[in-house]
Amino acid sequence: MERKIKMVKRTISELIAFSPPGHYGMTAMVYHGKEETGAEKFRVGIDTFIPGGGIEWDDGSPQEKLYYVLEGEITVIDKDGKKYIIGKDESLTILPGVGRSVVNESNYPVRMLVIANYV
Repeated sequence: MERKIKMVKRTISELIAFSPPGHYGMTAMVYHGKEETGAEKFRVGIDTFIPGGGIEWDDGSPQEKLYYVLEGEITVIDKDGKKYIIGKDESLTILPGVGRSVVNESNYPVRMLVIANYV
């Protein structure tokens, strides 16, 4: 069976900003995903957090996630209260089922690439 190869280019001007449930002081934009490009294994987006913005406590999803900071620094807090401060050009892997909250504790905006697999 022949598989058709398809490439999809996306630019920021095409994206639609939204705020997912449990997120505050931020916008999310999806570059690649099932609905956007037909990507079946992963989703890639950009989250932008204003100072004080973040994600409420989440007990963990069934997905693997990768946070890669493009600008600024973001704080990720685990169930024990340990803080992981992720700066520009640094990343954090979050395995399935790992709870966390996220907050921009700085006075500068944060832009973060988020990659998550589909389960």
